[in-house]
Amino acid sequence: MKKLEIIIRTEKLEEVKKILEDSKANGLMITNIMGYGNQKGYTQIYRGTEYTVNLLPKIKVETVVAADIAETIIEKVVNEIQTGKYGDGKIFIYDVEDAVRIRTGERGEEAL
Repeated sequence: MKKLEIIIRTEKLEEVKKILEDSKANGLMITNIMGYGNQKGYTQIYRGTEYTVNLLPKIKVETVVAADIAETIIEKVVNEIQTGKYGDGKIFIYDVEDAVRIRTGERGEEAL
């Protein structure tokens, strides 16, 4: 199993959700986050004073999927949401040793 942590622009959330639904991902978690990478932020003038805004709003989508569909999901996300500009996001991939569905005690992929 693989955990995918997908950091994206806020306006790309619906596209990523559709990719995950179409790929039969059984669940996901969505978190509003703030951060920066190469994009670094921007400068804004408010009431005559210049401010640097260096934490930008992003969305973090987390899901755990069977290892055999993880690469397909990654490719679809990259191909369908990239703009080619700084700030498109990143995907972090983690190995998941086990999962347990608390309600039934099922383990492994059956728990997903």
